[in-house]
Amino acid sequence: MATQQTRSLARFMMAPSVVVLLVWMIVPLAFTLWFSFQQYNPLNPMRDGFVGFSNYALFYSNPAFLQSILNTLTIVVSVLLITVIGGILLALLLDQPMWGQGIVRILVISPFFVMPPVAALVWKNMIMHPQYGVFADIARFFGGQPIDWFGQHPLLAIIIIVAWQWLPFATLILLTALQSLDGEQKEAAEMDGAGFISRFIYLTLPHMSRAITVVILIQTIFLLSVYAEILVTTNGGPGYASTNLPFLVYQKALLEFKIGQASAGGIIAVILANIVAFFAMRAVGKNLDK
Repeated sequence: MATQQTRSLARFMMAPSVVVLLVWMIVPLAFTLWFSFQQYNPLNPMRDGFVGFSNYALFYSNPAFLQSILNTLTIVVSVLLITVIGGILLALLLDQPMWGQGIVRILVISPFFVMPPVAALVWKNMIMHPQYGVFADIARFFGGQPIDWFGQHPLLAIIIIVAWQWLPFATLILLTALQSLDGEQKEAAEMDGAGFISRFIYLTLPHMSRAITVVILIQTIFLLSVYAEILVTTNGGPGYASTNLPFLVYQKALLEFKIGQASAGGIIAVILANIVAFFAMRAVGKNLDK
């Protein structure tokens, strides 16, 4: 058991890192908060001035605001469903003995190491292109009509791309949890006559529950800030069909040069992320306490 002296020494050694981390986080957040109450346009700096909550009101009254919130939550929930369910299935598959198991595992997790802009370009120009893409060739092969994914189903296309990127992460975490399951428990369940489905529901899934909650927590934090895939593929369109909250902030800041409104949107995004993270942390905490 750690003594009071060792705990004090540990706090002293960690203090510089904690201070640097707090400064790294608080200073940009403070500037964002300050700009959210200012009317600032870098193209016309003479119009600077304090405007109170006007930027928040203008950002909220933007026709794309509610749509961007809905799109953000749709992306998060959809990708989580795909990656968690798909990760469980892939983990169960990769846990089985097979020829070339190591190579297969490397191939499965490799998409996670592809940069988001590169992945989006590959999907846009090589897979989902309505004329030259792989999906178009498959549709024509079966006598169907190719789909213009980014024109007809832009949000679904974004969800597929992002899910493809995050599925390896979920698979890796869930596979690690699955491999930590005691083999004697499996053998005991088999000897008791439990089938595969019963073993999965009453043994495997409860054992993986902690890993599932961790995957949900980590992915939720990152999925709330999806941006590059939208910029490269749909640019938020058609209309606002694929505009999420981070992309709306980008539009206000770098396309319309409305730094005040963009900062207000950034603060709203931080509040939304903290609300989601709060409930996710509560779910994780309850699961880890079991």
